[in-house]
Amino acid sequence: MAEGEWNGDFDPLADPDEQKHLLSVLDSFRSYRRLAHFNATHVRRQAFYSLPSEHWTLLSQPPFSILDSLSKLDDLIDSNAELAEAIFKVGFRAFVAPSIDSDWVASIVTVKDAHDEFKIYSTVLDHLGVHSTQNDMDKARSCVHQFYRDWSAEGAVERAKCFDPVLDTLEAEFFSRASKSPELDKTSFRVLVPGAGLGRLVFDICRAGFSVEGNEISYHELMASSLVLNHMTQVGQYKIAPFALNCSNHLKREDQFQTFQIPDVHPGTELAQPSETIRVPASERMSMSAGDFCVLYNQPGFHETFDAVTTVFFIDTAPNIIRYIEAVRNCLKVGGIWINLGPLLWHHASRLQCSGEESVQKSKNAQKPIDAGIGDPGSVELTDEEVVKIVEHLGFTIEKHEIGKIETGYISNPLSMLHNIYRPSFWIATKN
Repeated sequence: MAEGEWNGDFDPLADPDEQKHLLSVLDSFRSYRRLAHFNATHVRRQAFYSLPSEHWTLLSQPPFSILDSLSKLDDLIDSNAELAEAIFKVGFRAFVAPSIDSDWVASIVTVKDAHDEFKIYSTVLDHLGVHSTQNDMDKARSCVHQFYRDWSAEGAVERAKCFDPVLDTLEAEFFSRASKSPELDKTSFRVLVPGAGLGRLVFDICRAGFSVEGNEISYHELMASSLVLNHMTQVGQYKIAPFALNCSNHLKREDQFQTFQIPDVHPGTELAQPSETIRVPASERMSMSAGDFCVLYNQPGFHETFDAVTTVFFIDTAPNIIRYIEAVRNCLKVGGIWINLGPLLWHHASRLQCSGEESVQKSKNAQKPIDAGIGDPGSVELTDEEVVKIVEHLGFTIEKHEIGKIETGYISNPLSMLHNIYRPSFWIATKN
């Protein structure tokens, strides 16, 4: 995967609304430090000192030392913020820096900040006048915490539950084909990973020897995955505290303040390891595309391109899952396999239909229809049984379907008093 580059017809600066959204995402990472300090410690200090004086005096002393805990929380926020700001810089370099005038930048940046990359980009963002939405700020915080699941050694427990069945199925499918055609090699077996997120499954599939393409629509995830896959220089480069901002359901204060080093492996080093059986370099076997899955992969240019499609905790992001199925059917070769593992927490369940005014505008533009992908109006929430039936109806044969055999959390704290457990559906379908 080339540094800071993504495949696909995806130019966010060409559209004013898309550009505004992109800048909002960038600001959400830039603002992580300031907003986390305000919401997590400043507000709590105010609430603490609002207690009766004899109460806060008691709680400020050992063994409670609440004020010391808030100071520790401030330190952990700064540690998380180092990762957030690194993502901000990677995203700015990739999406914004190539299109801005260097003379204009020089005119607005002070001499003392001229060699500080973060301050230069931050100054430009201030002058562009766009601020992050609450939704984007929430996503930035979640994205930082997601590194625990995808790129820490301790997150391997969750990854194994979700990724191992996929990797095992890919291996079994390839060796089944190779037994009939010994000339086949893994590098010719192409895998697509929609909803690639922070890129760990893409990396793991590539490390296993396959050719793999990830796809992601979220700017948050694209920027973060680019950082870890292209720009990190060593194992354990950043220290994160994914549970620190949540002050509920902890048995001990140190449980809340657990820290984890990321990444647990250095992707560049790992993929550069020589192999007698894998002769195509990882840089030619791994790529990432940016854009709407159901628009991009339903195009004629992707018709029957992939040997396998893997969807992990992904299909429930679809307002209309038929659009996803159609895209998989288009880009998968006949006889290719679709491996799915995940729950059905329908992300768009509460999405409203467009208003009457919007409907009128849509009718005016009806002569030039634009495929809005997941932005199309309408949504439906199906059961697992219904999903499997619609997959079969649209041209697939279900080869395997398991329910309840896998139990996993999602960015869950094993020491917490509260555990949310998913029992995802796992199925394998073959394209007819």
